[in-house]
Amino acid sequence: MAGSDEGSSGGGAISRLWRWLRRPSGTITVLTLLVVGFASGVVFWGGFNTVIEATNTEQFCISCHEMRDNVYAEYKQTIHYSNRTGVRAVCSDCHVPKDWTHKMIRKVQASRELYGKVMGTIDTKEKFEAKRLELARHEWARMKAADSRECRNCHAFESMNTESQKPRAKKAHELGQRDKQTCIDCHKGIAHKKPQGMTEADEG
Repeated sequence: MAGSDEGSSGGGAISRLWRWLRRPSGTITVLTLLVVGFASGVVFWGGFNTVIEATNTEQFCISCHEMRDNVYAEYKQTIHYSNRTGVRAVCSDCHVPKDWTHKMIRKVQASRELYGKVMGTIDTKEKFEAKRLELARHEWARMKAADSRECRNCHAFESMNTESQKPRAKKAHELGQRDKQTCIDCHKGIAHKKPQGMTEADEG
């Protein structure tokens, strides 16, 4: 009997909840409000993610000539663009984190970088070159603070077979592991040419 009472009590609670959800609130029911709210949330979230992913494409990154005519032109001459395995790292692979939290932080930072585009501070090759070292230092600092997180999506000390590397690379990577260095400490010119005026501290 006790089990029967509990069952009827549970069923009564569900019935009361269902009646409450279906009760009109003004001109529509609470259930309708919940369904519409949920559907709107799904549509908003899907649209938001679609826009975010669109800003991660190579086409978006080079849609302004400041990037297309400068760093993108250089990148096309590197192994990250064309190599024997056919694996290409696009702009976002190196400059945008994969996980959602850090990705959103990076997007906010990037929105501030639009200032250079809007104000025309880097709209010619000469202006871009004059600002290149400053821009590079910002990005190097960001990558170092993140322990070269984006580099490590493809490259990791743990996965390296240093015995198959050339002697110079083998020695550098072994020293890097020993001294707990991060990728950007040594690979500042890996995808874009190094800015003029770099100091000894910039070189690492």
